[in-house]
Amino acid sequence: MITPIILSGGSGTRLWPLSRKLHPKQFINLVNDTTLFQDTILRLPTNVADPLVICNEEHRFLAAEQLRQIDRESNGIILEPIGRNTAPAIALAALKFINNGKDPLLLVLSADHLIQNIDAFHKSIEVAEKLAENNKLVTFGIVPDKAETGYGYIEADIDNKTDYYNIKSFTEKPNQADAKKYFDSGNYLWNSGMFMFKASIYLQELEKYEPEILSSCKKSCQTEYKDKDFIRLNNDEFYKCPEQSVDYAVMEHTQDGVVVPLDANWSDIGSWGALWDAKNKDKNGNVSEGDVILDNVKNTYAYSSNRLVSVIGTSDLVIVDTQDALLVADKKYSQNIKNIVNQLKKSNRSEADNHRKVFRPWGYYDSIDADDGFQAKRILVNPGAKLSLQKHKHRAEHWVVVKGVAKVTCGDKIFLLKENQSTYIPKGTIHRLENQEKIPLEIIEIQTGDYLGEDDIIRLEDDYQRT
Repeated sequence: MITPIILSGGSGTRLWPLSRKLHPKQFINLVNDTTLFQDTILRLPTNVADPLVICNEEHRFLAAEQLRQIDRESNGIILEPIGRNTAPAIALAALKFINNGKDPLLLVLSADHLIQNIDAFHKSIEVAEKLAENNKLVTFGIVPDKAETGYGYIEADIDNKTDYYNIKSFTEKPNQADAKKYFDSGNYLWNSGMFMFKASIYLQELEKYEPEILSSCKKSCQTEYKDKDFIRLNNDEFYKCPEQSVDYAVMEHTQDGVVVPLDANWSDIGSWGALWDAKNKDKNGNVSEGDVILDNVKNTYAYSSNRLVSVIGTSDLVIVDTQDALLVADKKYSQNIKNIVNQLKKSNRSEADNHRKVFRPWGYYDSIDADDGFQAKRILVNPGAKLSLQKHKHRAEHWVVVKGVAKVTCGDKIFLLKENQSTYIPKGTIHRLENQEKIPLEIIEIQTGDYLGEDDIIRLEDDYQRT
């Protein structure tokens, strides 16, 4: 049976400021009411096994919650302590099944792709399945519709019209002149980063060409253990694993690689320009989302998360306004947003990693205001959820309930707070906030103290195994 492997480790920095390190693009509803991660799972054929998800440790609760939202089960969520690219990630998935005496066909998919022609996608999977059953290593090549510099290319041995082709070569993202040459030749496909092969065949080829990767992954799995749906590795061993893509590690070397062409309105949504391409536009070629007013504007993407954005007399721009950051860029330079993100990281700015609204496994908090010595947050706790039992060295907290009923632990006291009631948590006091009701709990929290960073949390008990 086919087992989907969902690779969900990307950070999506080219879609900053919407996509950020701790809440990347695959977990955002960029195209419709569901996220790219959820869409990846929802468009799977009905005759496949539950997917196995591979994601970063810091994204584990996002993945689990988004599976729950669409009522889908998984074969587990493997947690990578650090990203080592796709070759090790796929090896971990293959080893999980081989170590349990199984050898399924692995359908390897990225969690952040857009595929609009689902029927064409399913037909390509049927073609790939027959090839993979015969020990071929299959990649899916996107039929190009333009000379694109943002994708890698696969040179195919297109000698006649068939359902698949032998692979001649892989090429990195080209310059514009080479991209046009590839497109005009008709012999090249875009490299989608999607694959299908037997778990055993992939491991066999990996041992042949990158034995150090396989060895590290095997050692990482030797002491793995399950924590609810999460599969935790031997982190020390995985840190030693070389970083390599499956293309470099296996597909460029194997003698059994083939490519199945896929013409399914595909995009990796790798830039604001790509997202603009994928969206419905008005008569002037504009995409506007949120509270946006346009006047004499053409071919522009304008997004507002929470306030009015007005644009006059421009064209070919990307304008993205979030609660804590504003981006204005020429659409043709939208691939360069990573340069801004790198500057933010060098300056140790929180906007590189977090939004103002930060999601937690129990709900979220929204930092409303802050200045020297104080910070205000709006906190939402999901029904049945609770924060960790904790204390702080540097801050005290004032809580006001605005919706729902809060169960509060403060020192040796446990009590309930209803709407419009409040309490005070002194600095150093052990405390906990809990929602035992069937509706969300919302509170306003005012923090006061000489240091208000998120690392001033000493957790004594936690349902989510956070340290």
